[in-house]
Amino acid sequence: MKPELRFEKMKIQGADLGPQCCVPDLLGEHILQNHLEFRLDEYDEIYEGYGRRKNAYPYRQFNSYTRKLKEKEIRTAVLENRYLKAVFLPEYGGRLWELWDKNTGKNLLYTNDVLQFSNLAVRNAWFSGGVEWNVGIIGHNPYTASPLYAAETETCTGVPVLRMYEYERIRKVPYQMDFWLEEEDRFLNCRMRIVNESSEVVPMYWWSNIAVPEYEGGRAVVPADRAFTYEDGAVFKVDIPIVNGIDITDYKQIPKSVDYFFDIPDTSPKYIANVDKEGYGLLQVSTKRLRSRKLFSWGNGPASDHWQEFLTDKAGRYVEIQAGLGKTQYGCIPMAPHTAWEWMERYGAVQMTDGSSQKSHRERAQEITNYLNAAHIPEQMEAVLKETVSMAKKPAKIVMAGSGYGALEKRGKWSEHLKYIFTEDSLKKWQEFFKSGILHMPDPGEIPDEFLVDGENLEFLTDTLSTVNKDNWYAHYQAGVGYFSQENFDNAKQAFEQSWKLRKNPWACHGMACVCLLSGKKEEGADWICRGMKMKKENLSYLKEGFKILFLCRGFSQLIGFFETLDREKQETGKLKFYYISALHQMGKNSEAYQLLEENGGLVIDDIREGEDSIAQLWSELWESLYGEEKMVPYRYDFKAF
Repeated sequence: MKPELRFEKMKIQGADLGPQCCVPDLLGEHILQNHLEFRLDEYDEIYEGYGRRKNAYPYRQFNSYTRKLKEKEIRTAVLENRYLKAVFLPEYGGRLWELWDKNTGKNLLYTNDVLQFSNLAVRNAWFSGGVEWNVGIIGHNPYTASPLYAAETETCTGVPVLRMYEYERIRKVPYQMDFWLEEEDRFLNCRMRIVNESSEVVPMYWWSNIAVPEYEGGRAVVPADRAFTYEDGAVFKVDIPIVNGIDITDYKQIPKSVDYFFDIPDTSPKYIANVDKEGYGLLQVSTKRLRSRKLFSWGNGPASDHWQEFLTDKAGRYVEIQAGLGKTQYGCIPMAPHTAWEWMERYGAVQMTDGSSQKSHRERAQEITNYLNAAHIPEQMEAVLKETVSMAKKPAKIVMAGSGYGALEKRGKWSEHLKYIFTEDSLKKWQEFFKSGILHMPDPGEIPDEFLVDGENLEFLTDTLSTVNKDNWYAHYQAGVGYFSQENFDNAKQAFEQSWKLRKNPWACHGMACVCLLSGKKEEGADWICRGMKMKKENLSYLKEGFKILFLCRGFSQLIGFFETLDREKQETGKLKFYYISALHQMGKNSEAYQLLEENGGLVIDDIREGEDSIAQLWSELWESLYGEEKMVPYRYDFKAF
């Protein structure tokens, strides 16, 4: 068959993502990579901590989903030739969801049987399966559960090309992914492009996260003898494959959740493979810019098993093999001004020779290295990358729209071929503000429409606060958010206070509570967030954020009192109930707390955070306080895989 690009629909059991949080992400989520100590040598050159973010602002959290599944119909993009069939999810970050080897009838990727969201990403909501394209910041792509632009174009020979792209709002860069299959291709072509058209150096990040089946007797194959890893909060380098007596390429033997970032020599082809005990599986290979590879395993203990079960229905276990720009995910790398970074990735089947499972790690890697070099695949991919420069700058016909944020930005000639549409009416109001200086003023009861104020335009807004926006509560509130994003807490406090004086509103209350919390004024912070929650008692996302702040401010009695005024449905929300039980424990009401924790088979928190052991710690403290002894945490509460 000739290569095809089709746009179809697929039915799947999935949870509703729910609306974005009504307040800006000021406090952020816990990100493991932001809290590490480094023990490296003088030649390792890791940009440790570079480009860290404390939150996802200007993006908002997705924190209102549940674990209730129902049949959903979602849109897909399908590329197919006689050898491969690739299925993408443009509405969910452009994820490569399935990759079928038509010769064997096998899917080379781990594809989940459900869309089950969990709290593993920078904006909270994340789901497992397929290949996730992560750009800009540590902690997964901000668009991982959001639509991208999907468009169609073609190569110079008329082969259909699927293009997906968006504008990343933190680094302020457009990124673009072009996918195609030539008639005789046995590997999917992926041409990636990030453009920094600004005059500033920006921290940049890219990792292609590839979920693959956790085969019995399976192996990760990569051309490296050393890797960066971490344990007990410290990053260091180890010889592989044997680490602490375990061959880590035999991922079923890895005891705890862990990352291994493989240090691939500059002269080696850049690839990683996941093969079963017969040596068959997925091979991912790239041009040299995508220099690094990683193995992530959930491990094989009780908490690891729990996470694997929590993320799916019946799809089973998986591991991730990944490919990135930097040596590790512990920092970004500097991207020069007026620069485009481009590279090629290819995904397809590999069949190693008989007896590969009995070979050493080095022998397996050498076999794939020899195959790639003998076929001149690294050189061919570099050549294709150069040959397709004009294709990558060719306009494409939009089939599905993403966000309108790129339409607000002034872009240069290197990304002018990417068309953005004002899909949000609210952005048109903000566009008018940036022209006139007059900001619209919604009713204080309405959820803030956008968060666009940052270091580049904060002064433009604040200059209007003594003139055309002097009496605009919303303008002062947005200025407070902008100051907060720059960690100028004194000015943020003044702006939020002025917003509150002009019109009492729950949004200024949230901002003030965050300022007070980070300034050590916890009692005042608790008062402010209680004020706000009384005004937005019906909004679950506000309550979740409010209870988090109230607990951090140690306003335990206020939290208990407020929870007991809520309707039954909200009282059964896992996160709110967890904070309530925790507050009861802090107030010494351990018997009542334990009874609530254990009722109905045990508390389930829909959006429990990756690496979080708070519910396990709560159970342990309650048990010990009631029975005077330590006991192993029950499986249902054990999420501490690290």
